[in-house]
Amino acid sequence: MLVAAAVCPCPPLLVPEVAAGAAPELDPLRTACADAIGVLAASRPDLLVVVGAGERGHVWEGGGEGSLRPYGVDRTLRLGAGEDAVPLAPSLAVAAWLLERTTIAAPLHAAAVPADASAERMVGLGRGLAELAERVALLVMGDGSACRTVKAPGYLDERAEAYDAAVAAALGGADTAALAALDAELSAALKASGRAPWQVLAGAAEGADVGGELLYDEAPYGVGYFVAAWS
Repeated sequence: MLVAAAVCPCPPLLVPEVAAGAAPELDPLRTACADAIGVLAASRPDLLVVVGAGERGHVWEGGGEGSLRPYGVDRTLRLGAGEDAVPLAPSLAVAAWLLERTTIAAPLHAAAVPADASAERMVGLGRGLAELAERVALLVMGDGSACRTVKAPGYLDERAEAYDAAVAAALGGADTAALAALDAELSAALKASGRAPWQVLAGAAEGADVGGELLYDEAPYGVGYFVAAWS
């Protein structure tokens, strides 16, 4: 059963070494992520599951290894104690960096979910994850729209602001129905990598009677970043 969840964005710029001179700009975001992950630690889970966006689906039982070399930093990050030969998806490598700062004494699984996965499949995956242990905590990694300004990665799309506002409201209100109903086609058009991971959370939280708190909702660099804690 799901007892807690933390939702964080997954830009490599969260890692100060990657951000370099721009690192201080995201300090409030890093602080919010640390606060959300602290909620996971306080929940005393029997199992921690990290879910993030990936080019293809894969499950790491026990964790895996990721690298920051594609972003110009010669550093390897470990997620859990496993030795899976398949490298971690970038979103999960960022999660590994976040988890270095908090001790969560629980076994760990990780899952990458593809951007084109159906809502039904993601909700079903979430339900299954919630049944893996008596007390399950989720760390969910994904970004909102990448189309908030003309300088954003996806350029300006007038639909982006309303999309992100709806996501922020759903995350802050632990509204599983709203997350499950996010439109896959619109999410893809707006380059919102969090859609599939958020729908995994929606499935995991069904019937869990959790409440949500939105800790961060900004769009630096024209990308919607949200941090939320559910417990």
